Amino acid sequence: MIYEIRNYHYDPGKFAAYRTWAIEQAVPFLKDNLDIVGFWIDSGESPEIAGAKPMDLPLGSANVTWVIRWDDMAARNAGHEKVFKGEGWGAIWSRHPDAGGYFQMEAKFAEAL
Repeated sequence: MIYEIRNYHYDPGKFAAYRTWAIEQAVPFLKDNLDIVGFWIDSGESPEIAGAKPMDLPLGSANVTWVIRWDDMAARNAGHEKVFKGEGWGAIWSRHPDAGGYFQMEAKFAEAL
């Protein structure tokens, strides 16, 4: 198993519309079509940043995080192809309030211990 951890830095000025779209349209579709472990959206509380070398990053902390469980990278690549290039996602994406509002998107991969 691998876990795809997706972090998005979405434009805070457009976040309310994004949040509504995600809750009402994107998340239900994604949960129906992928093995979603969780989908988290910023609560408005300030992040806690600590450690030996804390950094104040220009974009701040990600305001959207979600995790997808896959058997392996081959399954992940095939799953992305099937889900994100299909008509169902295309219809949902066409209703996105501002697809250009993503300042940064990051996908990292982890194994559960």
